Amino acid sequence: MQTCASDENLMQLVAQGDLDAFGQLVLRHQQMAWRTAYRLVADYQAAEDIAQDAFLRILDHADCYQPTAAFRSYLYRIVVRRCLDYLRKGRPIPTNDLGRGIEDTSLSSSPEQQVAHDELTQAVQDALARIPASHRTAIVLRYFEGLSGREIADVMETTVKAVERLLARGRASLERLLSGFLDE
Repeated sequence: MQTCASDENLMQLVAQGDLDAFGQLVLRHQQMAWRTAYRLVADYQAAEDIAQDAFLRILDHADCYQPTAAFRSYLYRIVVRRCLDYLRKGRPIPTNDLGRGIEDTSLSSSPEQQVAHDELTQAVQDALARIPASHRTAIVLRYFEGLSGREIADVMETTVKAVERLLARGRASLERLLSGFLDE
């Protein structure tokens, strides 16, 4: 098996029962899956469970995988669906530990800079937790994960135009929610 194989080629091998190929996919994408889940559900343990469940679903349904989109988009779609299921079940979104394990802060920053950074991070996460899940999903995928409008549309199974509207509404909501913090 090639160590530089594309994700799509690895998925073909997984469909044939190659668990080493599956292991490579997990190693390549586990951080992204967890990070995305964490930003959407704001619960450290739930994010781990969601990421693990997403990979198990991929393994269980590997024989059904069709590389019509990038594997990354396929994985994002599964993670986002699992997060939305989690949120629909009425699980509370804790906001007191958002950012734990996500942000790398520089060792050279002063204590004042660190406090300001932590306060801003907390304010953004609190605001994200208060906007609709669809807006939060679009915002996280675009601004935290760096996906394009087309990729977000694939993940959310909607149109690019709908993604643009979600992003605009999400940004407006965040701006409104953060206006007091940003005015300081």
